[in-house]
Amino acid sequence: MKIGLVKEIKVHEYRVGLTPDCVDAYVKNGHTVFVEKDAGIGAGFENEDYEKVGAIIVEDKQKLFDDSEMIVKVKEPLPEEYDFFHEGQILYTYLHIAADKPQAQALLAKKVKAVAYETITSHEGGLPCLTPMSEIAGRLATQEGAKYLEKPFGGRGVLLGGVPGVQRGNVTIIGGGIVGLNACKMAVGLGANVTVLDISASRLAFYDDIFGSKVTTLFSNRSNIVKSIKEADLVIGAVLIPGAAAPKLISKDDLKLMKKNSVVVDVAIDQGGCFETSKATYHDNPTYVVNDVLHYCVANMPGAVSLTSTLALTATTLRHGLNIANKGLEKALAEDKHLLNGLNTYDGKLTNEAVSKSLDIPFESIIF
Repeated sequence: MKIGLVKEIKVHEYRVGLTPDCVDAYVKNGHTVFVEKDAGIGAGFENEDYEKVGAIIVEDKQKLFDDSEMIVKVKEPLPEEYDFFHEGQILYTYLHIAADKPQAQALLAKKVKAVAYETITSHEGGLPCLTPMSEIAGRLATQEGAKYLEKPFGGRGVLLGGVPGVQRGNVTIIGGGIVGLNACKMAVGLGANVTVLDISASRLAFYDDIFGSKVTTLFSNRSNIVKSIKEADLVIGAVLIPGAAAPKLISKDDLKLMKKNSVVVDVAIDQGGCFETSKATYHDNPTYVVNDVLHYCVANMPGAVSLTSTLALTATTLRHGLNIANKGLEKALAEDKHLLNGLNTYDGKLTNEAVSKSLDIPFESIIF
């Protein structure tokens, strides 16, 4: 198969979909890999690194798309990339189309066969290609939240860990999944007072077993959310409904209950955000203020730590990508129901039910 590795064009996105080691694996399996010039620079990989393992460096993006049967990316295609695709082309990347109807419509119109990292499942019931980025985003959420609580960045001037004789900062984490767990690890490590809210009793019990008295666990309901955000210096939105748009759990009016110059970090922004006031931002201008609350809603948080993120991501995505290339998409999907769950669009049809409900576009089941 002819594989095309594209340079990301999203603002301050430095990750790349394949490392030179990944390209080496494709080439050794008999495939041809076209790499857009400078695709790996942001993650520390030079053009020569790819050429040494057999990649063909291409300067013309349109030619790369025209010559490739499968396009490998990190982030969803942006509007200026839609016209590069051709009918029947495989796209293997993060899509998050539940919160991006124009992208979904473009992929359907082009009849692209799109496999989304974030909806591929595993035998254990997890989301293996989403997990590493969720781990990184969770850790960054606390790290960035702690930074923006500093007065020069517009925050309250609170040190999350406090010092002897001074009260520690309060961190509220809404959602106890992978993002929430990693945000919690960082917040506990910094010495903050941490509250975690989730709808699952077993998940809350897990937190209690792991962290003991270092973390307060609460059922995620309206009353507990309101009570927790009133006391919080930092609120982290870590809610995920696989494939679907995130629910809005904190309204604009709710922000009036929070402390002035407190910080909210919405890690669910890729899926539309879990705060009513959330809107996607970029690393060069990551924050804005609503009702005296500082919002951090960067939609590609892991892009800031591009080398770590690229290595973590490709370690999980390579296996499925090789499976598609070695067998062909249809045979690979037929033999692996978990990869099939990653299929979002096929031949002009929307094939993921959760995405369909979020977009109000008819769902069509595909059987191979």
